[in-house]
Amino acid sequence: MRTEKEQTEDHRPRSGAGTTVSVLLSRGTTLGELVEAELDEPRDDEVVVRVEAVGICHTDLLARKRLGSRTAVLGHEGCGIVERLGPGAEGLSVGDRVVIAFASCGECAPCRSGFPGYCARSTVLNGSGRRQDGSPTLRVGGEPVFGSFFGQSSFATAVLARARSCVPVGDLPPEVAAPLGCGFLTGAGAVLNVLRPRPGQRLLVAGAGGVGAAAALAALSEGVEVVVAEPVEARRALLAAYGATAVASLDEPIPPVTHALDTTGRPEVIARALSLLRPRGALALVGLGPAELPLDVRSLTMRGLRLIGSVEGDAEPGVFIPELIRRHRDDLLPLDRLVTTYPLDAVERAVADQRAGLTLKAVLLPRA
Repeated sequence: MRTEKEQTEDHRPRSGAGTTVSVLLSRGTTLGELVEAELDEPRDDEVVVRVEAVGICHTDLLARKRLGSRTAVLGHEGCGIVERLGPGAEGLSVGDRVVIAFASCGECAPCRSGFPGYCARSTVLNGSGRRQDGSPTLRVGGEPVFGSFFGQSSFATAVLARARSCVPVGDLPPEVAAPLGCGFLTGAGAVLNVLRPRPGQRLLVAGAGGVGAAAALAALSEGVEVVVAEPVEARRALLAAYGATAVASLDEPIPPVTHALDTTGRPEVIARALSLLRPRGALALVGLGPAELPLDVRSLTMRGLRLIGSVEGDAEPGVFIPELIRRHRDDLLPLDRLVTTYPLDAVERAVADQRAGLTLKAVLLPRA
C-alpha cells in the first residue's frame, strides 16, 4: 500500500515537464500494464482531474481491437477531483468532484442545439488520440502515446479534460458517478430523451449490461412496463426485483411492445425486436455491431415503425447528468446496485468478470 505522501507526489509537476501519473498502458490484446507517464500541462480550458473511479465500457474493448499493436491509454468514464485549472477554464473550482463525459467542441450546430454527441469534431476530439490541434496529452518514456480518448483517457490516476466535459456531482460516490459519463448516460438517455415511452406503455430492452440495465431502471422510474431479454440469470433477477419482466432470450413468449432498445448490435436481435413492435412502434439502436443488416422494409413501412440511432443518449451531459443524479437521490434510479469495484491494476479480471456475467458494471478504483 502506498503512503499518502507518495500518492500526493504523483501529481506534483516536474520542472519543465508535465505531471507524473500512473496509467494503464494497453498493448495488443491487453487492456493495460500499470506504468508511469507524463501528463501534459493544462492549456486554455483544460483541467487536471485526479481520478477516483473509472468505468469499463464495451467501447474501450472495441477501441483496443481497432488500435491493433498501437500503445494507448483508454478509459472514458472517469470521475474524480479537480486539482488544477487551465487559464481559460470556467465553471469549475479546485476540489470539485466531477464526472467526465465525452468531448465536444461546443461551437458547431449540433453542440449549439444541445446534441453534443453529434459534434462535428467528435471523431478528432474523442478518437484521434490527441488534442484537436494534434498535440499529445500523454507521454511514456518521453514518447507520445495514444491518449485523450473521449477527451480523457481515464484508465489513469489523473487526466486532462476540457472543462466543458466535466460535470460536478457533489458528494455522489465516485464509483456510482463514473458510469454516468457514458454507459449509464447512454442507456437512460435512449429511454428518456429518444424513445420517451409514457406510463402504461411497454418497453423491450435487449441486453442488460450497464447500458441496458440503466435504460430499464430509467423506464421503470417513469412508470413504464419493462421487458428485459438477458441471458445472465443474476442480471435478470436484479431487474426483476425492481419490477421488470425478465426473460432469457427473445425466443420466449413476449407480448407486443410500444418501444424497444437494442444494446447488443446483433442483426438477429434487432430483427426480432422489430417484429415485436406494435404498429407505429419505435426501436432505438445504441449497440455497435455489423455496419449492415437486412431489413424488411415493407414491414417497416406498412406498420409505420421507426428505427432510430442514438449516440450518448442524445444527452447534453451538463443538463442530463444532474437529472439522473436527482433520480438516484430520490431512490428512483438505484444505479449503485449495478456497480462492482476493482483496483486499477485488476482491469483484466474486471473485464473477464464482466464478460462472464459475474459483474454487471465494472468500475476501477485507482487508489484501491
